[in-house]
Amino acid sequence: MDNFDSLPTRTLDNGHICIEALATAGPRITHLSAFGGPNLLAKLTPAAKRTTPYGEFYFMGGHRLWHAPEAMPRTYIPDTDGLLTEDLPNGLRLHRPTEAGSGIAKTIDIHLAQDRAAATLIHTLQNNGLWEVELALWALTTFRLGGTAILPQPIGNTDPDGLLHNRILAVWPYTHINDPRLVLRDDFILIKSAPSLPPLKIGYANPHGWLAYWFEGVLFRMTYDVTPGANYPDGGCNTESYSDDVAIELETLGPLTKLAPGASVTFTEVWEMFPSLEQEFIPFELRDLLA
Repeated sequence: MDNFDSLPTRTLDNGHICIEALATAGPRITHLSAFGGPNLLAKLTPAAKRTTPYGEFYFMGGHRLWHAPEAMPRTYIPDTDGLLTEDLPNGLRLHRPTEAGSGIAKTIDIHLAQDRAAATLIHTLQNNGLWEVELALWALTTFRLGGTAILPQPIGNTDPDGLLHNRILAVWPYTHINDPRLVLRDDFILIKSAPSLPPLKIGYANPHGWLAYWFEGVLFRMTYDVTPGANYPDGGCNTESYSDDVAIELETLGPLTKLAPGASVTFTEVWEMFPSLEQEFIPFELRDLLA
């Protein structure tokens, strides 16, 4: 066991990928590396926090599990203690019992692949309250600045004659559409993360079910569940990205679900790490922009 700002952690390492998670707080993942490279995940200072009626919520960085739509104080229930861990075959379960205020219990099961730099994360929200709750599972991964987020876009017609729209881009009110970090292409949106710039957030319905981040010679890709035709939060977004002057987030969302008391919903992400941009899902012309 190591520690993260005095909080104990658990480490999973298969010789290809290394993942470290908090052992008593969260569920949170604080470290992700492969091929002897750096930790891709951002570590935020204790100053990054939000005051709630339940106490201080600390962003910390790394990977966390929330539920949408975002609201105060429900989204920001403090999670600095009370976590339970359980060893799994080739992995670890991070379980937070029912949180105050929301009645929701959170679990992340981490399973490492045996022979490559990959892991499967199964996220679960369970309603332990007395009433039905409508929510969407929301997984957020916070990366260090200096890399580029890769967001594949919908392409092609949605009807035989090409008369209908094929995408909707959600833009948050503090976002400037001419932000120098944004590279808007027909097939991809790139976000070149950098310090000393104001907040930026965009979202969209991603039919491809994957996102990527290129940082210091390591390519991270997450693939995740997509439910065509489902009702997603934030105007139909299953994919979002937030950037500010300290970190950049890749965010994935499940459909809005009416969760009865005792019921649960799950959402799976597969994390993969690659030592170069030479991957079939990265077009040649995109590699030139990223290099």
